[in-house]
Amino acid sequence: MITDRKIVTIIGLGLIGVSILRAFNYYLRNKFYIKVYDNHFEHLKVVKSFNIADEICNSVEESVKGSDLVILAIPVGVMAEVGKLISPNLKKGAILTDTGSTKLSVIRDLSSLIPKDVFLVPSHPLAGTEHSGPKAGFHNLFEGRFWIIISKENDKNGKYLENLFKKFGSKVEFMDEFYHDKVLAITSHLPHLIAYSIVDTANNLESDLKNDVIRYSATGFRDFTRLASSDPIMWRDVFLNNTEAVLEMLQRFNEDLSVLQKLIRKKDSNELYNFFKNSKNIRNKIIEAKQHLPEISKLK
Repeated sequence: MITDRKIVTIIGLGLIGVSILRAFNYYLRNKFYIKVYDNHFEHLKVVKSFNIADEICNSVEESVKGSDLVILAIPVGVMAEVGKLISPNLKKGAILTDTGSTKLSVIRDLSSLIPKDVFLVPSHPLAGTEHSGPKAGFHNLFEGRFWIIISKENDKNGKYLENLFKKFGSKVEFMDEFYHDKVLAITSHLPHLIAYSIVDTANNLESDLKNDVIRYSATGFRDFTRLASSDPIMWRDVFLNNTEAVLEMLQRFNEDLSVLQKLIRKKDSNELYNFFKNSKNIRNKIIEAKQHLPEISKLK
């Protein structure tokens, strides 16, 4: 392979990995030489049919050779395993980043494995859907969404990633790994945990009641439990690797839920109204932040 373009390797061809691949192809076509790898043969086969990657690699070790940028779009639970495999073949001066939802664990698992002349700059696109797999990816998944970079704002490698991700339409923020994991525990991890839990509660109801819950589920139940359709492997690994922050936020949630339970039991009309009004106002502010998916008409 001879090319005058910078070489990028994307490892992991699920929703996020393929969306990154499609973003390169759409916004930066022919600006980079893109290599891809996934340990699922079917994923490689599907992505090959898209005809948007320059090279489909047969091994993870080979995939990173000569690459200027390596993006790990894989579950956080396998970072160490993959890190060991790719470490000997990483190019001097290369940037290694990831898309995982926990950052302390990524730094823990990768920092001791990679050569000192390779730059680890963890990152996390705050984007996704409940769908998974290579066919779920689309080029503007990151449009208008935050992409968190774990580095100092003046770090040249962090700035490089910032400029790249902005070309995908992302809004880039810098923060440290501790703060990231705590913020994500409440904004992402806890909501997914609750969604999975509610589905499990419905499943454990008496047979007739369970059937009717499924049969008559209104938009509220369907919309809220949409998150429980997400990739179970990814979320298992998230909770195993952000345990402390998730448990802290879960404790706070349980305390607030207990207060609400008492208000309902006491039939405290005023306090219930104030609680719902305040929550509605906060929800409206979240919507105004426009951290939602691109319009369906754009999903091509």
